[in-house]
Amino acid sequence: MITTVTRRLLPLLLASSLTFSSAYAENLIPTKEQQQAAQDIVERLNYGHYREVELNDQLSVEIYDHFLEQLDGNKAYFTQPEIQQFDKYRLRLDDDLKKGDLTAAFEIYNLYQEKVVARIKSQLKLLEDFPEDYVFDRNDALMIDREDFAWAANDDELDKLWSKRLENSLLSLKLSGKDLADAKKTLNRRLENQLKRITQTRDEDVFQIYMNAYTQLYDPHTQYQSPRSSETFNIRMKLSLEGIGALLQTEDEFTKVVSLVPGGPASQAGELKPADKIIGVGQDNEEIVDVIGWRLDEVVDLIRGPKASTVRLQVIPANAKDNSQTKVISIVRNTVKLEDQAAKKSIVTLKEDGQAKKIGVIDIPAFYVDFEAWRQGKEDYRSTTRDVLKLIQELQAEDIDGLVIDLRNNGGGALQEANSLVGLFIERGATVQVRNAEGRIDILGDPDQNVAYDGPLAVLVNRLSASASEIFAGAIQDYQRGIVIGSQTFGKGTVQSVTPLEHGQLKLTRAKFYRISGESTQHMGVVPDIQYPSLVDADQVGESSLEFALPWDKVQAVRHKEYSPLQLWLPELKERHQVRAEEDPDLKYLAAQQDLFEEMRSVKQVSLNEAARKAESERLDAQQLALENQRRKAKGLEPIEELNDIPDHNEDPNQDIELVESGRILLDMIELADTAMAKAD
Repeated sequence: MITTVTRRLLPLLLASSLTFSSAYAENLIPTKEQQQAAQDIVERLNYGHYREVELNDQLSVEIYDHFLEQLDGNKAYFTQPEIQQFDKYRLRLDDDLKKGDLTAAFEIYNLYQEKVVARIKSQLKLLEDFPEDYVFDRNDALMIDREDFAWAANDDELDKLWSKRLENSLLSLKLSGKDLADAKKTLNRRLENQLKRITQTRDEDVFQIYMNAYTQLYDPHTQYQSPRSSETFNIRMKLSLEGIGALLQTEDEFTKVVSLVPGGPASQAGELKPADKIIGVGQDNEEIVDVIGWRLDEVVDLIRGPKASTVRLQVIPANAKDNSQTKVISIVRNTVKLEDQAAKKSIVTLKEDGQAKKIGVIDIPAFYVDFEAWRQGKEDYRSTTRDVLKLIQELQAEDIDGLVIDLRNNGGGALQEANSLVGLFIERGATVQVRNAEGRIDILGDPDQNVAYDGPLAVLVNRLSASASEIFAGAIQDYQRGIVIGSQTFGKGTVQSVTPLEHGQLKLTRAKFYRISGESTQHMGVVPDIQYPSLVDADQVGESSLEFALPWDKVQAVRHKEYSPLQLWLPELKERHQVRAEEDPDLKYLAAQQDLFEEMRSVKQVSLNEAARKAESERLDAQQLALENQRRKAKGLEPIEELNDIPDHNEDPNQDIELVESGRILLDMIELADTAMAKAD
């Protein structure tokens, strides 16, 4: 019988040194096509990318470091002596790439793969011997992010890390509701799948990783796509054909949600969020398949399926306390239809001085246009601008007092629609500047003198408002035509084009957007005039969260008029908003939620003590429940007993905290404008 003390120490005692002689026999080597493609990519980047970068020794060091980061960013496989043996390549990669020499990349990868295979086999052996009556009561912790750590001195040091990783994986599964025997079976399947997939790696996989370690130094949107990736690009990246409508990427061993396609199945379902990690995929009522450690294209293949069928995703939410906090989301597969992306209207009703005030709201999920109907010359083709014009007319017929254009979660779309939509609110003028790789600046604008709406206007944005949304919001802000409210936008201010190669294709950043003020929308996005607390982690979502993102800069401003003295009103508007933020139960709740989420995201390590993990989870749940009941009490509502009892008001604009406050800010603007007019008279 093993004593409790022995069981507590067992994971560390079981750790054993790795041997590599029989772990993985096959060495991958590059093909002639890949060697030629490497030279082609060097040439295209030198002459076609927006940013001028010289391929020299300095860039060679960056390629070397980035390639190692792509392979072993958490420093869990390589040791310091192994890294030192690769140091001979640090200053050679620039010359090698120009010659199409891929020797270094494949040598590094082959050792990496050997190490991974051996490590998985070691984990499987440790798991097999792990006692099913183990007690998780050690006062120890696992560091989550080791990016800034030094490389391990030897494999014995890594053994201790992997012992903790195994223990944490089992504890996370146990905390999610499994007994230890089932947790071992689940983890065994996961490791076996990872072993199978790493041994199925082909030379093209290595080439793509290495090329992107190089191309992404120019900017994160410049990417090499292998022949297979090129063929399935739209499906793999957007899942727009019989999928869920999500942009995915690989992060460590997880599949991470980057963004949702507006109007797509996932967006409409409302549960999947950016920065969520997908760890399992199930078909209809079948068992969920664990996909931790899978290749991105394999996860995508599982998510795709027949139209109208259901896919179940097991995810770790972006704001989860740790990896034991998971949930299952069901999404019905479908194609993204134009009508699902269409703008729609609603009205927020507010009380002011005993009178009901009506604030019109137009929600624009994406900037769309029916290109096929437009090319055919049909007069009734659908587009964002045409739909919004009709909605404005309908809202004006209902005698609204002000208008909010809701661009939250709008990831962009057709540039021409952002341009023409601005024209509904200004007489005529420039809307955006586009600077290409050669430095030429083209100015796009609205040539139409007509204005569809000249009343009080607000634009509501958040961290997921990107690209075309930022062009529209930036133009409205620069013209002082309306007030921009919300949280800092995504910051995607670049334009890409796809260049075919003899082997695969290259997605290349060719241009950059600038506002009429001369400021770029790149990196910084649009900063609202009045900011709301954001529940989206800016360190995880947004252009500034992406490594090697192109910087913010300026070009010459375009002459433009200003439609209001908004800058004079802003101090008063901010002061009134701040007073409400300190008194209004909903706004106080929003700020408290942001503080709580930031606390949860700041955690750098997880305890390996089951009681401590449970206590921390219960504390955070209790804190969230207390915040909700504090809000409900202040509003005269009955308290709830569980977080799951919170009602869903997603479809009611009068229950939307941000929309309601935006309406109040508009009413403040109207009052200030009326006061200024009275003084002028």
